[in-house]
Amino acid sequence: MNHLVFEVGMAIALIAAGGLLAAKLKLSVIPFYILIGMAVGPHAVNFWHIDLRFIESASLIDFMGRIGVLFLLFYLGIEFSIGRLIKSGKSIVTGGSIYIGINFVLGLLLGWFAQFPMEEILVIAGITTISSSAIVAKVLIDLKRTANTETEMVLGITMFEDVFLAVYLSILSGVILSDSSSVWGVLLTASIALGFILLMIILGRKAVPLLNKLLNIRSNELFVLVIFGSLFLVAGFAETIHVAEAIGALLFGLVLADTVHVKRIERLILPFRDFFGAIFFFSFGLSIDPFEMLDAVWLSLAAVLLTIIGNLTSGVLAGRKAGLSTKASFNIGFTIMGRGEFSIIMANLGKAGGLMPILQPFTALYVLIMAILGPLLSKESKHIYNFMDKIFKFKDSKRGKAKVNPKLPEESGT
Repeated sequence: MNHLVFEVGMAIALIAAGGLLAAKLKLSVIPFYILIGMAVGPHAVNFWHIDLRFIESASLIDFMGRIGVLFLLFYLGIEFSIGRLIKSGKSIVTGGSIYIGINFVLGLLLGWFAQFPMEEILVIAGITTISSSAIVAKVLIDLKRTANTETEMVLGITMFEDVFLAVYLSILSGVILSDSSSVWGVLLTASIALGFILLMIILGRKAVPLLNKLLNIRSNELFVLVIFGSLFLVAGFAETIHVAEAIGALLFGLVLADTVHVKRIERLILPFRDFFGAIFFFSFGLSIDPFEMLDAVWLSLAAVLLTIIGNLTSGVLAGRKAGLSTKASFNIGFTIMGRGEFSIIMANLGKAGGLMPILQPFTALYVLIMAILGPLLSKESKHIYNFMDKIFKFKDSKRGKAKVNPKLPEESGT
C-alpha cells in the first residue's frame, strides 16, 4: 500500500515538533531540524504504518529540500542590494575582507592537514567560512543587541559574506559539477559562472523599469505564479551551465530587489521560505547516518576550534579597524560564529559532484555544534571578555562608531 502522503505528513509533524521544542528552549531551530532528520531515515525502525524510514517519500522530501534552498537564497537576494554595499562604506568591505580572509585560510589549512584532495579542501573552506545569517539575526534580536554600536559591523560582514558566497559558490560549482579536469577547462567553467553573474546583474538592473510594469499584477495568485515560474526557470537554467541552482535563485532575487514590488514579494514568499527551508534542514539530516558521524568527530572538533579562533581574531581586527572598542569587537566575533544553511548548501554541492562521502557527516556534526555553541558564546560574551581582559589587559583606543548602515535581516524560523 502506498503511504506517500502519510509519510510526508509525518515528516512535517516531526519538523513542527522540533521547531516547538527549539522555541521552548530559546535556541536556533536549525540543529533541531537536522537532529530529527538524523533520528529517522533509512536506519530507523518500522512500526506497522508508521514507517520512520521514509523510504517511499525520500525522493519527494529531497526535492522539497532543494526547493527550500531556492527560496532561502532567493529571499536573501531580495533582502540584499549591491547599491547598499557600495553606500555602506569602506569599513564593511575592510571588515568583511578580514573576516573572510582569516576564516577561509584556516579552512584551507584544515583540509590540507587532513590530506583531502583539492576539490574537497575548497568545499571544506567554504563550509567553515560562511556564517548563518538566520542565526546571526536571531542572536541579535534575542539578546536585544540591535542598537549596539557593533551591530552595524556585524550586519555589514554578513552582507559581505553574501557577496563572497555568490561568487565562490558559482566558481566552485562550475569546477565540481563540470567534467573539466584541465586548467583551461576549469578556467572556462569559472569564466562562464562569473559571466552569468555579471550578465544577470547588468541585464537585471537595466530591466527594472520593464519588470515594474510586467509585475504590476493585481491578483496575488497570478503574481506568485509568475514569480515562482521565473524563479525555477532561472535556477534551472543556471544548473544547465554548471552553476549551482541556488546561485540562480540568489541572482534572480538580486534583480527583483530593485523593483517597486519588492515588499510584496517579501510578504508573499516568506511562508514558503520558512516551510521549505525547514524541510531542507530535515532532508539534510535524513541523509546522515548518526553512526557515520563517528568518523568525522576529530575533523569536526578541529573545525570548531579553528572557527572559534578565526571568528575572535577577525572580529577583533575588524572591529578595532572600524574604531570600535575591544569589548564590542569581541561581540562581533561571537555573534557571527553560528554556522547553518550555507554550510549545508556547500556540503550538498560536494555530494552532487561526487566528492568524498565524509563531507556530509562532517558538515552535520560541525553545523550542529556551531549552531548551538555560537548563540551560547554570544550570550556569555561579556563574561568571556572580562576573563580575557584580566589576562591580556586590553588597552582601547578612542572609541568610535563604524560608519555603516546595513539593513537588519528579518528574524527567520530557519
